[in-house]
Amino acid sequence: KVLAPGQKKAKTGRIWTYVRDDRNVGSSSPPAVWFAYSPNRQGKHPEQHLRPFRGILQADAFTGYDRLFSAEREGGALTEVACWAHARRKIHDVYISS
Repeated sequence: KVLAPGQKKAKTGRIWTYVRDDRNVGSSSPPAVWFAYSPNRQGKHPEQHLRPFRGILQADAFTGYDRLFSAEREGGALTEVACWAHARRKIHDVYISS
């Protein structure tokens, strides 16, 4: 929730988190994280944030990311690396229940 100066009512916003850590592939670049705020969860925000980016992107199944992996994307499609967190949770739930 975000409360703008002079406003009485808070609004729901979104904090986008972008992380880079290439140490496991031999890079000497330090890990980094960048946070960006938007007033909503529309896919146009990660599109704008990542406009100059070329490379690999790991993300969840949020449909707002779909255009980032599209050939029509300005600069070409990013390479998608799927997030396994949701699948892992389901496997864990089955394991616990059996």
